[in-house]
Formats: sequence, structure tokens, C-alpha cells
Amino acid sequence: MADDKDVLRDVWFGRIPTCFTLNQDEVTEREPEPFYLLLPRVSYLTLVTDKVKKHFLKVMKQEDVEEMWLEYEGTPLKWHYPIGVLFDLHASNSALPWSVTVHFKSFPEKDLLHCPTNSVIEAHFMSSIKEADALKHKGQVINDMQRKDHKQLWMGLQNDKFDQFWAMNRKLMEYPTEEGGFRYIPFRIYQALNERPFIQKLFRPVSAEGVPHTLGDLLREMCPSAVHHEDEPKRYQVVIHGIEPMLETPVQWLSEHLSHPDNFLHISILPTPSD
Repeated sequence: MADDKDVLRDVWFGRIPTCFTLNQDEVTEREPEPFYLLLPRVSYLTLVTDKVKKHFLKVMKQEDVEEMWLEYEGTPLKWHYPIGVLFDLHASNSALPWSVTVHFKSFPEKDLLHCPTNSVIEAHFMSSIKEADALKHKGQVINDMQRKDHKQLWMGLQNDKFDQFWAMNRKLMEYPTEEGGFRYIPFRIYQALNERPFIQKLFRPVSAEGVPHTLGDLLREMCPSAVHHEDEPKRYQVVIHGIEPMLETPVQWLSEHLSHPDNFLHISILPTPSD
């Protein structure tokens, strides 16, 4: 059971200072001021950028406006990835504020999913939680909840209400003591320079002998190149929520404390910055 409330709070309230500017080709009459926002790491771009949209629409001609999408240095930002994951993958070694470009034209159909309403984000979010619970508890916990409980999880995230969210989410983080952890750890490993979306396979938190598996064990099995050996230069950083956890950390603890609200542990493998 997740008992370290401070860690959960720190994760929830992680913020990324961000500067939004309108794509130069789309400026019609007068160039709008940039818009600054502290983005919650655990949320989704399309859930928290209404103010950004309103700010830039003031200077746009109605006929020029299609679906808003965001890009960083030429890379369209996938709204269905948590904000913190996008930042860690694309910009973690850049200076703050994070500089994001806003577009209202030429939606990149090949790169992004459409997101016309918040109900699309809600459906994506709930399906992630259900998938995570299928891995952890064969789906029993989420299926035993009522519709209003599911809604509480969503509203907690949407309205940035830590207590509202965790009052329900803690049930998804429980497991029988004798089992020593979940059935499987819901995780996704992203590699910054890899075209593949992410690695996601079955991984138990405890070995057949009852020994807790660590983050290092997980990486050695799923992404061996990310594990640093003493006799060679460090090539990669392993980042969760913008920090590098020790490889000795048990994956069960990480899953309980550093998962995103979708109940997945999102792990980014980044090239070590060159001096």
C-alpha cells in the first residue's frame, strides 16, 4: 500500500514552466504575446491548454482555425502521453521555460491522434487505468468500482485535486501482503532516439524465490543497453518524473509511488548530455 504521502504529493504537484508561441506562418494580423503556463507533469496537454487556445484565438481569423496541436522543435507532441513524459523525452536537457509552438493548421495526421473533446482524453485515461489494473489485479479492483468511482478518478485528474484522486486511486495500489506486490508491473519504457513507441511486456515485481525485483532488473531484461557498467562511460540516463531513481529501487515501490495517474510507470531512456 502506498504510504509515503510526501512522495505522492511531490509527484502530483510537479510542474514544468512552459512558453507557448504561435507558429510564425499562422500569424495573421498582429503577432500575439507568448503565453506562459505551469504545466502539471501528470496531466495531458489537451486537458490543460484551454487558456492557451483562447489566448491565440483572439488574433486568429475564424476561417484559419482548425484543431489546435502543439510541437517542440519540429516534433508534434502526442497529447495521449503524459506531459512529464513528453518533456523528459524531448526537452529534458533544454533550458526552461519549455518552448512549445502552437498550430491551428496542417494537423499532422500521421503523427497525432485527433482530440476534439475532453471525453476523448477521459476514454484514453480510463482505458489505461483498466489495462494497468488487468496487469496488477486481473481487473478485479477497477471492475468492483462503481461508475461514480471511475468518475472520481477522472475528475480528480481533470481538476487537479490530489485528495479526490488518491481517495479512490489508493484502492488500485493495494495488494495482499503475502503476495509481496502486484501480479505484474504496468510500465512503459520510452527511448528518446527510437522510432518504436515504447516497450511494454509482462514483468513480475518479485522473483520466483520471493526476492523483490529492482529497476535495474527490469531494465536488464527489457532494455539492457540502458544499464551502465562500471568500466565504460555512462551512455544513458534513466528518468522517471524528471529524476534518476537508483537502479536498486524495488519496482513495486516505484509502481506504487511514481506511477502516473493512469497507473503506469513511465520510464524514459535518454542519451547522457554531452558537456
